[in-house]
Amino acid sequence: MPAKGKTSSTASKRSKQQRAYNSTPAQKKRRAQRNAARAKLIKEGKVSKGDGKDVDHKDKNTANNSSKNLRVKSKSSNRADNKSNSASTKRKAAATKKSRKTAKK
Repeated sequence: MPAKGKTSSTASKRSKQQRAYNSTPAQKKRRAQRNAARAKLIKEGKVSKGDGKDVDHKDKNTANNSSKNLRVKSKSSNRADNKSNSASTKRKAAATKKSRKTAKK
């Protein structure tokens, strides 16, 4: 096993990039905010460890952990909801729509 903060010599390029990205101060802060939101809902008894649920931020701002902004959602619905709002998904949808129009002509 590699030393803490290091990747193994057989690690893929993608895993090395992901480790570097996840270790940036900004990502550490966002992860801590998400963990704090989950801890808050565990304390309130709304979720439990291993229940298969996600804590969703209604306004998509992980720094806003007010009770009014947090809700419990299933993993599939939360991740589908967040995926549909991403910029890359919107670009892909626009490209698909454009290609369909050119195919009809």
